[in-house]
Amino acid sequence: MPRRLISALCLSAAAPLYAQPADIVVTGRGLDESLGDAVYSTVVIDRARLTDSASGRMDEILKDVPGLQLFRRSDARSANPTSQGVTLRALGGNASSRALLILDGVPQTDPFGGWISWPAYDPERLGEVRVTRGGGSGVHGSGALAGTIELLSADPEDLDGTRASLAYGSRDSIDASAGIGVELGSGFLTLSGDYGRGDGFIPIVETQRGPVDRPSPYEQASASLRAVAPLSAGVELQANGLLFRDERERGVPFTGNSTTGADASLRLVGERWSALGYVQTRDYYNSFASVEDDRSAAARVAEQYCVPSTGVGARAEYRPPLGDHIELRLGGDWRETEGRTEERFLFVDGVGTRGRVAGGRTRTLGGFAEIGWENGSLTLTGGARIDRWWIEDGALLERVFATGEILNDVAFTDRAGWEPTGRAGVAWRAAEAVTVRAAGYLGWRLPTLNELFRPFRVGADATAANAELAPERLRGAELGIDVRPVPNARIGATLFVNRLEDAIANVTLGRGPGMFPGVGFVGPSGTFSQRRNLGAIDARGVEIDGAVNFGAWSLSAGYAFVDAEVSAGGLARPLDGLRPAQTPRHSLASTLAWQDGGGARASLTARYVGAQFEDDLNTQSLPDALTFDAAASLPVTPALTVEARAENLTDARVLAGISGDGLIERATPRTLWIGLRYSR
Repeated sequence: MPRRLISALCLSAAAPLYAQPADIVVTGRGLDESLGDAVYSTVVIDRARLTDSASGRMDEILKDVPGLQLFRRSDARSANPTSQGVTLRALGGNASSRALLILDGVPQTDPFGGWISWPAYDPERLGEVRVTRGGGSGVHGSGALAGTIELLSADPEDLDGTRASLAYGSRDSIDASAGIGVELGSGFLTLSGDYGRGDGFIPIVETQRGPVDRPSPYEQASASLRAVAPLSAGVELQANGLLFRDERERGVPFTGNSTTGADASLRLVGERWSALGYVQTRDYYNSFASVEDDRSAAARVAEQYCVPSTGVGARAEYRPPLGDHIELRLGGDWRETEGRTEERFLFVDGVGTRGRVAGGRTRTLGGFAEIGWENGSLTLTGGARIDRWWIEDGALLERVFATGEILNDVAFTDRAGWEPTGRAGVAWRAAEAVTVRAAGYLGWRLPTLNELFRPFRVGADATAANAELAPERLRGAELGIDVRPVPNARIGATLFVNRLEDAIANVTLGRGPGMFPGVGFVGPSGTFSQRRNLGAIDARGVEIDGAVNFGAWSLSAGYAFVDAEVSAGGLARPLDGLRPAQTPRHSLASTLAWQDGGGARASLTARYVGAQFEDDLNTQSLPDALTFDAAASLPVTPALTVEARAENLTDARVLAGISGDGLIERATPRTLWIGLRYSR
């Protein structure tokens, strides 16, 4: 079904291509940036950086933005996909994203769990990434409370012609990609694909390994088809299709996982309006293992053998003509997610004896209005939105396979509510090279189906779901200044304060051995947790960004400091005053790059992340880490370039996690690449 749908979308976009006059130019973009965008703290990653990074991976490139973090430090080659949620400003998380990722207007969080399938997004297909830190829900709605990450597809001129690349790396790794872009009448069509595989590294640190530990291989691929066609001089039709598959293992037998997905969208863009519709399908497999204390053997203990989910939605926006200095944005959006997890657990002699099916449906429907006004040195913006949300059809069924006995059969009560939010700000150009800005905002996030309905285990630790979770709500304010001391240099600083109320977290409530509600037996080395709404997370900090160009050289750098603290009561009172898990105080990224007129390029990137706590009780600390990445390319013909890349050049030991029984896992070690790139 997804393949037929994508084919139909592309054919509908391509049909009018030959009937258009040759002087019509299409862009493949949405509406222009709004006047109000200048008010908020925004970082832009350009195409040059997207195509010249050492890793070539979206989740690693985004770490150029200080304050942006995934739930785990490991990347999408070795981490479990469920730990790949993204957030900003040290607001923490529990694997679900608190920042909203958007690709050409379409939300990209997993419909069931809220994490991100990062291997689906080949940076080669993108023209720009815009990261807005803070800003609340604004015009984007649920999920954007910590900020918005907008992925914008590359322009036709960037993808025109044929391109291909092939690289070989450490641990028998291969990265390959290819693409073609062609003009069809007044429109264009692009087809691209990428593939990566590797034998992987052993995640558990060397001093704790046993016979059971082995490398963690991965194999990932995606394909994208995009067509853009003019329907008239001022209207264009954009059709996108995406397929991907992601397979990984966690370095122990019986810990394989895989994700498959298919997305399709249609967008109509006029001079002052846009209309978008999309559908997303996902399926996920995940196996869990228990390892003997001496790490001599492993056994399967649980298996998510099928996790199908679907996301559908639509969005429309209109900007009526009000003059050159004023802009009004009116619009609305709708999104529905539906999914379930089908599992086997309580394995005996390698066979699952019990089954679980848990899932439900969520819906949001919202409308927004935002106005921007610009007059000389002053820009003002303000807006409001209202959202209606529904949590429906929630259910949990657990049974014994051999006898058919029903252990749990719960139909959770449907719920609904309203969420009013808004934002406002001002930017004042105090001098030709100095702009001062201030903003305040509200945001919210609906709990995911995974948080609401699915209990889970990681090693010996067990976490219960909570069907009564309330939406997260954020209040924030910021004050910033942007300075351009000379034409080729800029520096900006932003002070901010955020308060995230009803923050959803995995709250530790007990230790094994014993029976616990919602998860059953927990062994002596395990902990029992439940997803709960905390009182609040308060985050205060500063972000500093700068860049300078001097001839063939350029230097960019950014730093974020965040002081975050949990406010909690009741059963979560032991967390009161502690720092949220997985939130460093300090983060820094800097890139020094060189490029000559003949196309040769080189870059060196340094990233620093401060110490952070692994757990909510702040008993296990992950030390700080400093890593260096390097990349260089040298043209040998007008069409062929030799490339060399190095990730974690100094082979720094970056700790990614500590389990409840003290097992330490590391992130990617030094990885070297050599390859060829063809472009014509």
